[in-house]
Amino acid sequence: MKEKIEAYYLRQTEPNKSCLLALRDIILNFDDRITEEWKYGLPSYYYKKKPFCYIWRDNKTHEPYIGIARGFRIDHPALVQGDRTRIKILPIVPTKDIDIELIYEIFNLAKAVY
Repeated sequence: MKEKIEAYYLRQTEPNKSCLLALRDIILNFDDRITEEWKYGLPSYYYKKKPFCYIWRDNKTHEPYIGIARGFRIDHPALVQGDRTRIKILPIVPTKDIDIELIYEIFNLAKAVY
Protein backbone atom coordinates (compact mmCIF):
# COMPACT_ATOMS: atom_id res chain seq x y z
CA MET A 1 0.00 0.00 0.00
CA LYS A 2 2.71 2.51 0.97
CA GLU A 3 4.46 1.83 -2.33
CA LYS A 4 1.35 2.84 -4.31
CA ILE A 5 0.98 6.02 -2.27
CA GLU A 6 4.64 6.94 -2.68
CA ALA A 7 4.49 6.19 -6.42
CA TYR A 8 1.41 8.42 -6.80
CA TYR A 9 3.19 11.41 -5.28
CA LEU A 10 6.48 10.81 -7.09
CA ARG A 11 4.91 10.67 -10.55
CA GLN A 12 3.28 14.09 -10.19
CA THR A 13 4.81 17.07 -11.95
CA GLU A 14 5.78 20.33 -10.31
CA PRO A 15 4.32 22.47 -8.86
CA ASN A 16 1.64 19.89 -7.94
CA LYS A 17 4.16 17.37 -6.63
CA SER A 18 5.51 19.66 -3.91
CA CYS A 19 2.02 20.90 -3.08
CA LEU A 20 0.59 17.39 -2.76
CA LEU A 21 3.47 16.24 -0.58
CA ALA A 22 2.95 19.27 1.67
CA LEU A 23 -0.79 18.54 1.88
CA ARG A 24 0.01 14.97 2.85
CA ASP A 25 2.16 16.17 5.76
CA ILE A 26 -0.46 18.73 6.81
CA ILE A 27 -3.18 16.07 6.89
CA LEU A 28 -1.09 13.48 8.74
CA ASN A 29 0.05 16.05 11.31
CA PHE A 30 -3.46 17.26 12.06
CA ASP A 31 -4.38 14.42 14.41
CA ASP A 32 -2.67 11.25 15.63
CA ARG A 33 -5.78 9.25 14.76
CA ILE A 34 -5.54 10.01 11.03
CA THR A 35 -4.20 7.16 8.94
CA GLU A 36 -3.25 7.03 5.28
CA GLU A 37 -4.58 4.36 2.93
CA TRP A 38 -4.70 3.71 -0.79
CA LYS A 39 -8.41 3.47 -1.67
CA TYR A 40 -10.20 3.89 -5.00
CA GLY A 41 -6.90 4.62 -6.74
CA LEU A 42 -5.99 7.66 -4.67
CA PRO A 43 -4.46 8.62 -1.32
CA SER A 44 -7.22 8.56 1.28
CA TYR A 45 -7.12 9.60 4.91
CA TYR A 46 -9.17 8.07 7.68
CA TYR A 47 -10.09 9.46 11.07
CA LYS A 48 -10.79 6.77 13.66
CA LYS A 49 -10.90 4.26 10.79
CA LYS A 50 -13.68 6.19 8.99
CA PRO A 51 -13.27 8.12 5.72
CA PHE A 52 -12.10 11.66 6.46
CA CYS A 53 -10.59 13.18 3.32
CA TYR A 54 -8.58 12.48 0.20
CA ILE A 55 -6.22 14.33 -2.11
CA TRP A 56 -6.85 14.59 -5.84
CA ARG A 57 -6.50 16.87 -8.88
CA ASP A 58 -9.21 18.74 -10.75
CA ASN A 59 -9.81 17.19 -14.17
CA LYS A 60 -9.85 20.54 -15.99
CA THR A 61 -7.31 22.71 -14.14
CA HIS A 62 -5.17 19.80 -12.86
CA GLU A 63 -4.79 21.74 -9.60
CA PRO A 64 -4.94 19.75 -6.36
CA TYR A 65 -7.78 19.73 -3.92
CA ILE A 66 -8.72 18.12 -0.64
CA GLY A 67 -11.99 16.22 -0.78
CA ILE A 68 -13.81 16.21 2.56
CA ALA A 69 -15.65 12.89 2.97
CA ARG A 70 -18.63 14.22 4.93
CA GLY A 71 -18.46 17.68 3.44
CA PHE A 72 -22.21 17.88 2.88
CA ARG A 73 -22.56 18.20 6.66
CA ILE A 74 -20.13 21.11 6.87
CA ASP A 75 -20.88 24.74 6.10
CA HIS A 76 -17.75 26.72 5.25
CA PRO A 77 -17.35 29.38 2.52
CA ALA A 78 -14.05 27.92 1.28
CA LEU A 79 -15.61 24.54 0.49
CA VAL A 80 -17.09 23.86 -2.95
CA GLN A 81 -19.98 21.42 -3.41
CA GLY A 82 -20.25 21.48 -7.21
CA ASP A 83 -22.45 18.64 -8.41
CA ARG A 84 -21.22 16.26 -5.71
CA THR A 85 -23.80 14.95 -3.26
CA ARG A 86 -21.72 14.01 -0.21
CA ILE A 87 -18.27 15.48 -0.72
CA LYS A 88 -17.15 19.08 -0.72
CA ILE A 89 -13.72 20.09 -1.88
CA LEU A 90 -11.15 22.63 -0.81
CA PRO A 91 -9.32 23.79 -3.95
CA ILE A 92 -5.60 24.42 -3.51
CA VAL A 93 -3.54 26.67 -5.80
CA PRO A 94 -0.15 24.91 -6.00
CA THR A 95 1.80 28.09 -6.74
CA LYS A 96 0.56 29.90 -3.61
CA ASP A 97 1.29 29.36 0.07
CA ILE A 98 -0.98 26.75 1.62
CA ASP A 99 -3.28 28.18 4.28
CA ILE A 100 -2.75 25.60 7.01
CA GLU A 101 -5.00 27.47 9.46
CA LEU A 102 -7.88 27.31 6.95
CA ILE A 103 -7.31 23.59 6.37
CA TYR A 104 -7.24 22.86 10.10
CA GLU A 105 -10.36 25.02 10.64
CA ILE A 106 -12.20 22.88 8.08
CA PHE A 107 -10.74 19.68 9.53
CA ASN A 108 -12.01 20.64 12.98
CA LEU A 109 -15.49 21.12 11.52
CA ALA A 110 -15.17 17.75 9.78
CA LYS A 111 -13.99 16.06 12.98
CA ALA A 112 -17.09 17.32 14.77
CA VAL A 113 -19.39 15.27 12.52
CA TYR A 114 -17.84 11.96 13.64
